Amino acid sequence: MTGEGGRMLPIKIDYTSGIPIYVQIKEAIQNAIRTGAYPQGAQLPTVRQLAVQLKINANTVSRAYTELEREGVISSQQGRGTFVTMPTDIDYAKLAQLEAKVVRLLEEAAALGFSAADVQAVLDNAVRQSTLLTRKEV
Repeated sequence: MTGEGGRMLPIKIDYTSGIPIYVQIKEAIQNAIRTGAYPQGAQLPTVRQLAVQLKINANTVSRAYTELEREGVISSQQGRGTFVTMPTDIDYAKLAQLEAKVVRLLEEAAALGFSAADVQAVLDNAVRQSTLLTRKEV
C-alpha cells in the first residue's frame, strides 16, 4: 500500500494466525489511518493494486474495503477511487485503553475456549443489535 508521497506501507499477512485475511487488511489500513500514513482525504490503492501487491484474491481485498466503507472509515467513489473519510484526530490515550480492553476480552474468551473469530462474531452481532436499537429510537 502506498501512503502519502509514494511511501510503501507494508501489510504483512499472517496465514497461521487464525485471523481472516480480510480482517488483517482492515486492521492494517485502520492502523495506517490512525498513525497518519493515510490522513483524511488520502486515496487508497485500488482493490486490484492491493491484491496484486499482497498476492491474494481481489475479492478478499474487496471484502475488507466493503467493511471499512460500511464502518465509515473509507468511501469509494465510482471512477475516482477509494478515499479515507475517518478523521485522524483520535484521542490516542482513549484508543490505547480501548485496545487494552479488547486484548483482555480476547484473553478471557480464549480461557473460556472461544477463538478470536468467535469473539468477532459476538461483537459483530452486538454492534448490529446496537445499530438496530439506535435506528428504532430515531
